[in-house]
Amino acid sequence: MDNNNKRLFFIDAMRAWAILMMLQGHFIDGLLDNVFRDDSSILFNVWKYFRGITAPVFFTVSGFIFTYLLIRVPETGFNNPRVKKGIKRGLELIFIGYLLRVNIVGLFIGELYDAFYIVDVLHCIGFSILGIVAIYVLASARKKYLFPSILLSISVILFTLEPLYTDSTFAFLPRLFANYFTKINGSVFTIIPWFGYAAFGGFLSIIFKRYKNANKFYPVTILSLAITGFLLIFISSPLFLWISELTGIALFTDIQNNNYLFIRLGDVLVIFSIFMLFRQFMNNKTVLQLGQSTLSIYIIHFIILYGSFTGLGMYRFLNHSLSPVYVITAAILFMIVCSYLALRYEKYKPQIKALVAQIITQSWSYLEPHLNFALRMFKVFMNKFLRFIRLPKN
Repeated sequence: MDNNNKRLFFIDAMRAWAILMMLQGHFIDGLLDNVFRDDSSILFNVWKYFRGITAPVFFTVSGFIFTYLLIRVPETGFNNPRVKKGIKRGLELIFIGYLLRVNIVGLFIGELYDAFYIVDVLHCIGFSILGIVAIYVLASARKKYLFPSILLSISVILFTLEPLYTDSTFAFLPRLFANYFTKINGSVFTIIPWFGYAAFGGFLSIIFKRYKNANKFYPVTILSLAITGFLLIFISSPLFLWISELTGIALFTDIQNNNYLFIRLGDVLVIFSIFMLFRQFMNNKTVLQLGQSTLSIYIIHFIILYGSFTGLGMYRFLNHSLSPVYVITAAILFMIVCSYLALRYEKYKPQIKALVAQIITQSWSYLEPHLNFALRMFKVFMNKFLRFIRLPKN
């Protein structure tokens, strides 16, 4: 979207692209037979590289769009209505993240399986939103440069210090909390370092908001993002090695040996520049609707592929069993089905919510008398039991 418009269409298009890449990435990675995972294959390596771009783009775009909406209103601090919405949204994402990993069978036997405690993308984006809100509130009464400076500093610090904490088990924390910081228990994503991408997205949105009406903003920004992105991709590793040799600090060698964070940040910047370059063509209604329905798409894909609530997902029955022809064809169908169901849900969301509320209300009105009766019987039983155990001994 351009200067005079309120919504950024190219951001919605990026979100749509990222969610579709996530769908095919999860599907192919989960169902492709291990025999065909050939690292000597150019096609497989290209697919694997672009699959690795998806999550950084998704986190960065999430931080960008939330922060952009947060700073767009004139109110500041707690008076900003987006603060309350952000807190609600962050908690909602964390709740949904845990809900998707609930197994109904386990609940019936009074057990939460280990998979419930695994931290995934929704948990991290939820906490990232809460983190951005907290930083915004703390910095809102101070100089304008403080908020973006903190966000950028968080990204650089988390990415730079990654070798120091990546192998830590955080064993001093309960597993529920440790899983937000370590993958040792199966977590897919962790707050550190992934909050760094969301924070960087927030930083970009502030720069965008402040200067988007400047003369030649888009040409300068597109060129700057592309150049910075390519430098991070191709130059950052040699640069860290040079700094290590110059200073003798081993940390920079460790970064160079596994420099995925800065390289992926470079990928993100290049993707941003491409979508900004072609922003005039990104006005397809369906694509934009997909970009605005990413949460619904994520939930639907998680239920179908991983079997939320029942454990009966495609991953359970077809895990690493399909050939490339079948898995690619099925992945395309999977993307179409998830997108279609999400768009239908978004279209009829008010009616669906009203129907669910009605079912809950009617179910409660039916169950309430029975529950009250059971509660009274329980109280009678407990009173008799207490009187019995208090009887004096003969």
